[in-house]
Amino acid sequence: MSKKKKDKKSPGQKKTFRGVVELTKSGMAFVIVPGLTKDIMVKQKNLHTALDKDEVLVDVIKHARGEGRQEGIITDILKRNKTEFTGTLQISKSFGFLLTEKGMFMPDIYIPANSLKDAKNGDKAVVKIVAWGEKSRKPVGEVIEILDASDTNDLAMKEILIEAGFPLSFPDEVLEELAVIREEITETEVRKRKDVRNILTFTIDPVDAKDFDDAISFRLLKNGLYEIGVHIADVSHYVIPGTELDKEADKRATSVYLPDRVLPMLPEKISNELCSLRPKEDKLTFSAIFQMNEKGEVKHHWIGRTLIHSDHRFTYEDAQEIIEGNSNGPHKEEILLLNKIAQQLRQERFKHGAINFSSQEVRFKLDENGKPIGIVIKESKEAHQLIEEFMLLANRTIAAYVAKIRVNKQPVPFPYRVHDTPDEEKLKVFASFAGKFGYKFDTSSPENIARSFNKMLQLVQGKPEQHVLETLGIRTMAKAIYTTENVGHYGLGFEDYCHFTSPIRRYPDVLVHRVLAECLAGNIHPDKHMEKKCKHDSEMERKAMEAERAANKYKQVEYMQQYIGHTFEGVISGVAHFGFWVETVDTKCEGLVSIHNLNRKEEFVFNEAEYALVGQASGRKFRIGEKVNIRVVAANLAKRQLDYDLESELGVAGRDSKPFAQPGRRDDQRRDDRRDRDRDHRRDDRGRKKKKGKHGGNYIPQKQWQRDDKPAALPVTVQVPQEVAPDPVVDKVNAETHVVNETAAAIPAEKAPVVTSPAKSSPAKSSSGKERVNSEKAGVKKAAEKKEVKEAPVKTAAAKKVKEKAAKVVKAPEKEPEAVKEKVVKSAAGKAPATKKAVAEKETPVKKAVVKKAVPEKTAAAKTTQKKETAAKTAKQETPKKTAPAKAAAKKATAEKATVKTAAPKKAAASKPSAVKATAPKKAAAKTAAPKKAAAGKAVKAPAKKAATTKKAAAKGKKKE
Repeated sequence: MSKKKKDKKSPGQKKTFRGVVELTKSGMAFVIVPGLTKDIMVKQKNLHTALDKDEVLVDVIKHARGEGRQEGIITDILKRNKTEFTGTLQISKSFGFLLTEKGMFMPDIYIPANSLKDAKNGDKAVVKIVAWGEKSRKPVGEVIEILDASDTNDLAMKEILIEAGFPLSFPDEVLEELAVIREEITETEVRKRKDVRNILTFTIDPVDAKDFDDAISFRLLKNGLYEIGVHIADVSHYVIPGTELDKEADKRATSVYLPDRVLPMLPEKISNELCSLRPKEDKLTFSAIFQMNEKGEVKHHWIGRTLIHSDHRFTYEDAQEIIEGNSNGPHKEEILLLNKIAQQLRQERFKHGAINFSSQEVRFKLDENGKPIGIVIKESKEAHQLIEEFMLLANRTIAAYVAKIRVNKQPVPFPYRVHDTPDEEKLKVFASFAGKFGYKFDTSSPENIARSFNKMLQLVQGKPEQHVLETLGIRTMAKAIYTTENVGHYGLGFEDYCHFTSPIRRYPDVLVHRVLAECLAGNIHPDKHMEKKCKHDSEMERKAMEAERAANKYKQVEYMQQYIGHTFEGVISGVAHFGFWVETVDTKCEGLVSIHNLNRKEEFVFNEAEYALVGQASGRKFRIGEKVNIRVVAANLAKRQLDYDLESELGVAGRDSKPFAQPGRRDDQRRDDRRDRDRDHRRDDRGRKKKKGKHGGNYIPQKQWQRDDKPAALPVTVQVPQEVAPDPVVDKVNAETHVVNETAAAIPAEKAPVVTSPAKSSPAKSSSGKERVNSEKAGVKKAAEKKEVKEAPVKTAAAKKVKEKAAKVVKAPEKEPEAVKEKVVKSAAGKAPATKKAVAEKETPVKKAVVKKAVPEKTAAAKTTQKKETAAKTAKQETPKKTAPAKAAAKKATAEKATVKTAAPKKAAASKPSAVKATAPKKAAAKTAAPKKAAAGKAVKAPAKKAATTKKAAAKGKKKE
C-alpha cells in the first residue's frame, strides 16, 4: 500500500470492540461496549446471526458525527446468551418453523422433519438452535420439548426460564456421566477425611427444602469452649473439572427458585441425593470448625474435608418455636446456646460497620395446580439469623485464609464476593430524601455512612416510611458481585468475604472449594480464567433474580385477578415520569397507576430529588412512601402487569361512571415498548427525532417530561417490589489449614442483601398526546388514501358501465334545494368523527379526498329518485374504496364530469366565478347546514368550514348543469 493511501486511510482505521448486543423489536441493534459513552448502532443486515444479549465483536464502519453514534457490523459471536426458545410450531410436509412470541426481534427457526419429533402443527414447544444456515444465515433447530398449552401455569414458568436463558433439561452427556458416579463412600475416602460422625449434627432449612447443603455440629470441650462446626456438602468431590457435568454447572452457574419449582444447577441425583445432607446418612463435607466461648469469640479454628452424619432435620419454624420457648423439641439446649452465640456474633458485626438491612420475602400458598390461593409474608427471625451468622463466619474465615496465600508473590486467583462503597451521587440524593423524614446522614467517610444507615434503620422501625427507606437504602448501595479483586464487602463490614456455604446451588462456591483444597494441599494451580468465570457467574445470578421476579410477578397478577374492582390500602413504592407504582399493604402486590388516570386537567412532572410526581397547578405530590387507596382495574397475566387507579381520582372528571374501566391500549403498548425507549434514552439519543408511532404505540407522555439516564445518575424509577428480597450475604473468616490459635475475637458477619442496582424505567420523550394521536390517525388515513389511488384504475371499467346506465336515467327536477341539501348535510355531519381525526392536518391531501367523496354523493341525491338514491348508496357500501367518478352511479355522464371537476382542490373551486353565482336560497341552505355539522363535531371547527366549502362546490356543479 502506498504512503498516500495509508495516509488517506489512517483517519478512518478499523476499530473493533467487544460488547453485548441489545436488540430492539424492529431488528435494529445496539452493542454496549464498556468504556464507551454511546453504544454502537448495528443495522439488521449487519447482525450476522447475533441475537439479543449475545457477546460479540463489532467493527466500526461509520464514525459518529456530532452528537450521533458510531455504526458497526458484527464480525464474530463470542458467546450466545441462549440457544433455547419457546413458541408455536408451524409444520408442513417436510419441515417446520418455530414462531417465537415474546421478546425482541427473532427470526423464525427452521426445523427439519427428522427434528420435529412427534410435534403437531400449532403445538407450543421448546426448540434448541443447533446450527445456522450457511447461505441463508437463518437458525436451524430441533424440538427439545413439547409443552402442554392447557397447563397455563407450567407453560408460563417454563417460558420465564427459557427467556432468562436457563435450559429446562440436562444434556444426555451429563446424564450418562451421572449414571456412573459411585454412591458408596469407600474406606479409602474415609481415611482422607476428619471423621466427625459421632458429634451431634443437624440441619435447619426451609420446610419445603430438598437440597440440604449445610449442617451445624455442636459439642462442649474439656477446656470449657464450645466446638461448633459448619459443614458444607462436598460437591467438588463429585463434580470434577473438565467433565460434562462440570461444564453444565459452570454454564448455569446457579439454581433458579420459582414459586412452584426449582430449576437446579446440578441434576437431582447430585443436589437431592448424593450431596444433600439428609438425616441419618453419612455424607462427605468440607468444613470450618471453630472453638469459641459464649461471647462468640473464636479461639481456634480448623478447615478441611470431613465425614458427617446428620442426627436431625429442623425446619426454621421448628427451631423458632424452641427459641421462643413454645416447644420442647429435640436438642433444645443446643439450639438455645447456638442462638445466644449467634446473636453475639450479630451484635459484633454491626459494631464493626455492617449495615442492618432487614428483608421481607413474599411467598405464595399454591393449590395442586400451582394456582396461588394465599400470600405469606416471611420475615427473618432468630432461627434464620442463627444459621446465617455461622454461615457468615465460615465464609469470612475461608476468604481470609486464602487472601493471605501468595504464589510467585501474587495473590491466588479466587472468586471473592465483594460489595463496594455507595455511589456518591446516589448517596447525596438518598441522604437529602431521608432528611425530609428527619434522619441525618454523615457522609464524611464509609464508616460514618454505615453508622448513619444503622442509626436510621433503627429509628425507622415501625414507622410508615420504614419499607421505603430500607428499599431505597439498598438501591443506593453498589451491587454485590464475584471478582478476583478483593475490595472487601462494605455491607457486611468484612475485609475478606466469599461464598463457601452453598455449592449445590451456586457455582462460585464450587470454585471456592477447589481453590481451598489446593491451598490446603499446598499444590496450587492458579486459574488464569478465574475473572472471566466470575463475570459469567455474576451475570447468571442477575438473570436468575430476574426470572424469580418475573415468576413472582406472574403469581401476584394471577392472585389479584380475583380482586378486580376491589379497593386496597397501599404504599407508593416507585415513581417515574409516566406514573407511579403502589404496593398493597396486605398482599404485597405491586401495580402501576398511570399518569393518564390522574386528574386530566392537571399536568404532573417527575421530581427526581423528591422521588415524587408533582402537579404543576395544584402542587399536589405523589411521593414514594405515601399511603394511598387504590382500586384494581386490570390484571394482565400474559404481560405480568397489574394496573391500579387511585380511589380518590375515580370521581374526578366524571370518571365515576365507569370505575372498573380497563386502562387504554396506550398504557399496555407503552409498557410493551418501555425497554426499547429506555435503551434509546440510555444511549443519550435525546436529540434524535423518532418516527411517530413506531415504538411508542399510542403512549402519550406529557410534553415537558425529560429524562436523565446517564449511568452515574440516580434511577428515574424506584420500584420496590420489583427488587428481589435481599440475598443473605454470607461471610468471610480468618482461617488457617488445620488447628490455629486465634487470639483476637472473630468479627461476625451479617445477612445482607445481594444489592442490585436500581432498575431504570422511564418513558421516551415525545410530542404532546394530542399531536401523537393526530399523527397516528392521519397516518391511517394516508394509508387508506394510497390504497384508494392504487385501486382506482382497476375499477374504472366498472365505473364506465355504471356511467352509461346512469346516462339513461331521467333527470330529477332541477329544484330540490332545501330538503335535499339538508339531507346531504346531515349525511356529512354523520361522518364528522372520521373527519375529526384529521384536524391537525388541514392542508393535507386527505381532506381533498374527503371533499371529492362528499360532492358526488350530494349530486347523486339531488338528481335521482328516492329508490335510485337507495341503490346508489348500496353500490357505494359494496365498493367503498372507489374514486369519485365511480361513486356517482345515479348521475348523468355529463353531470358526473361536471361534479368531478367541481370536486377538484378547494382553492380552485373557491376561485371560480360560477361558485359565487350560486343562488341565495342555496347559500342560505349552506349556512344552516354548517352549524349542524359543527355541532356534530363540537370542537372541530375546520370540518364545519369545509362542509360549507363542499356545499358551494356542489352548488357550482348544479349551476353548470
